[in-house]
Amino acid sequence: MAANKYGNFLTIMLVVLIVAIIGGVAFLAYNYIIKPRNGENDKIEAIAEFDKNLEEEKDENTNQTLEIEPTEPTENQASSSGQVRKKTYYKGFVMLGYITISKTDVKEPILDTVTPESLNTAVAVLYPSNPQLNQPGNVVIIGHNYRNGQFFSDNKKLSTGDKIKIKDNSGTELTYTIYEIFETTPEDTSFYNRDTNGAIEVTLSTCTDDSKARTIILARVE
Repeated sequence: MAANKYGNFLTIMLVVLIVAIIGGVAFLAYNYIIKPRNGENDKIEAIAEFDKNLEEEKDENTNQTLEIEPTEPTENQASSSGQVRKKTYYKGFVMLGYITISKTDVKEPILDTVTPESLNTAVAVLYPSNPQLNQPGNVVIIGHNYRNGQFFSDNKKLSTGDKIKIKDNSGTELTYTIYEIFETTPEDTSFYNRDTNGAIEVTLSTCTDDSKARTIILARVE
């Protein structure tokens, strides 16, 4: 009788263990295969829409000159020339442009807002406020290190001399060359407002694999 009860207990425990293993595998498959793949399709569509909007603006500008007073439009974004640009949204966040890093197979929307939700969606501009991409000075772009190739997970594979491309909402795409890589504390902001001597620079920031520090990459347009 006791042997029977013990045998039933072992069977139940084995079933529970098998269910737990299947659940764990399903969780990992969803988070590291299915979810990234679905997100990849959404990202490709958003970047394609961004480029389409730029082409439409270019065609409109060829046919006419618009003079619009600066406003706070809901669906449009004012350019430095006073012209109002149509915004492209990615999962509810405004795209300022997108970043391409060929070495690590990265092509990500750059969002204008840093929140927990936006950083789970793409990379975003942390500094300065109201940023303009591809302009003289420094722009800090932050992205998660999920250790699965998403966002800035593979920034640790980059080296000085590697190239970064950024396309902005004016249609300009510039190539940046990495000139320095270092680690620092999560609280360090000393490199944000640095004097670039008029150069156009970008800083990529992500956490290290152990999440105890941050990997910082400095690059400039040469």
